[in-house]
Amino acid sequence: MFTKVLIADDIDFNDMGAAQTLNELEVSEIQYAKYCDEALLKVKKANLEGNPFQLLISDLSFKADHQVNQLNSGEELIAAVKKENPDIKIIIFSIEDKVHRIKLLFDDLHIEGYVLKGRNTIYDLKRAIHKAYNEEKENISPEMLHVLQDMTTSEINNYDVQLLKYLSNGVSLENIETFFKQERITPNSKSSIEKNINKLKIYFKANNTVHLVAMAKDLGIV
Repeated sequence: MFTKVLIADDIDFNDMGAAQTLNELEVSEIQYAKYCDEALLKVKKANLEGNPFQLLISDLSFKADHQVNQLNSGEELIAAVKKENPDIKIIIFSIEDKVHRIKLLFDDLHIEGYVLKGRNTIYDLKRAIHKAYNEEKENISPEMLHVLQDMTTSEINNYDVQLLKYLSNGVSLENIETFFKQERITPNSKSSIEKNINKLKIYFKANNTVHLVAMAKDLGIV
């Protein structure tokens, strides 16, 4: 079993649930961080000391307060931690149930597990930790298994996500064209962007651009 674990969560109550689970599993060293930057610093320090963390249990959302941070979400923390410690196992412990966001965690950030906070929290988290330790796949809360099988957003690529983000922020087609060219995102002509927007409307069966953005938000794409 893991012997050194870091919990990143900005709410003490949730820390207690994760800590209880780890104590029941007799994990010898448990550390906590309420901010993503703090968690990353702890990971770096552990690496320098030659005693790295073996598992990170992190929330996805961290509320902003008076403290200024470079990292402000679970996704940003995971990406940074993976650079510092590629071998660390990561389990997300969150109330987030947006299909696309969860799929990206597995597909792009290669997390080991996802546990939905709820009635079966302790049981599901303990199960996820065992699976991560044994390197088993499909390590996700049972009620969320449909996420890995849901094909609703399987054909949406990074280009589509970026386009939807600009649309959700009210950016005009002319400005999207400019931004895409500046960022070297292709295709970036106005006609190509319009064509892709129409493709997304058809794919999501959206009546118009406003409806498309609303559906993208509901699915957690933006």
